[in-house]
Amino acid sequence: MLESSQARLESFTVFCRDAEPRLRHALVAAYGPDVGKEAAAEAIAYGWENWDRVRAMDNPIGYLYRVGRTTGTRWLRRPTRLPEPPRSSDPPWIEPALPGALNRLSRNQRIAVMLVKGYGLGYREVADLMGAGVSTVQKHVDRALGKLRKELEVDGA
Repeated sequence: MLESSQARLESFTVFCRDAEPRLRHALVAAYGPDVGKEAAAEAIAYGWENWDRVRAMDNPIGYLYRVGRTTGTRWLRRPTRLPEPPRSSDPPWIEPALPGALNRLSRNQRIAVMLVKGYGLGYREVADLMGAGVSTVQKHVDRALGKLRKELEVDGA
């Protein structure tokens, strides 16, 4: 029996409440704020257009992350640049050297450390988004933190 359009809309809305922020965070970590947000929006739109097929998948968020990565790669022809901290007389909201240090990490290390440490996602969730194993994500985070600590001259705790 065919599902009503109202029921289809409601099931997609419930999915989006959970998936969209996670997808957006992951793509912003991968492509920067401008391209990442656009790629997430494109991936969500693709999800709606293909909702019957996407919702039947084992990992629909991971699939839409890959759709967003394809879109982001098309738009992005230069390396990811994170925004510089605001220049004012107020104390910076982050370590001023952090954006540059994050940009010098490998793409996978940057994505993993931003999602785990910056957005508080779990290793399993990040592994599902990246299409990698939990141990791989753990290694990316550990290596990224080591490089950041060394570059920023911070003692690890």
